[in-house]
Amino acid sequence: MAEAELVTVARPYARAAYSTALDQPDGLSNWSRMLVLLGAAVDNANIREALDNPAMSSQASATLLIEICGDDLNDAGRNFVRVLAEYDRILLLPSISTIFEALKAQHEKTMNVQVASAFEVTGEEASKLGEALKKMLQREINLESTVDKSLLGGVVIRAEDTVIDNSIRGRLAKLSNQLN
Repeated sequence: MAEAELVTVARPYARAAYSTALDQPDGLSNWSRMLVLLGAAVDNANIREALDNPAMSSQASATLLIEICGDDLNDAGRNFVRVLAEYDRILLLPSISTIFEALKAQHEKTMNVQVASAFEVTGEEASKLGEALKKMLQREINLESTVDKSLLGGVVIRAEDTVIDNSIRGRLAKLSNQLN
């Protein structure tokens, strides 16, 4: 299945989990934790291979995943896995988790932002950047920074589907395109 199709099929399940989570005390954090765990389990090559086995029934797939996650799943989480297995949707769990996290962030008015910089971002710089992004985006910002020496200088900021490339490498690429 193409990535766009996966997201389309996964979206109703993520919304159902989100709706259920909103109705429970600490539901968003509990469901987030469970879905991240389930998504990571399904992304594991050995587990995915077992789940892809055509000889394995949907009930056996659900049981395997539930046993792997153990006490980290509550009753609602176990039922969710069983429903996904019944409709042959267990392999959608990584996409479901991603969509759920986006819904949760929207609800909580938070945004995860990745900053790639040619040099280490200091605490003061990160704080200033976080405040500027908070004002611009009107959300609480969770900033994660990495060092990418290939940028030469400047930064690349990624916030959901927005990319701000203020790196020297990016500027050189733009200049090259203009000259051609």
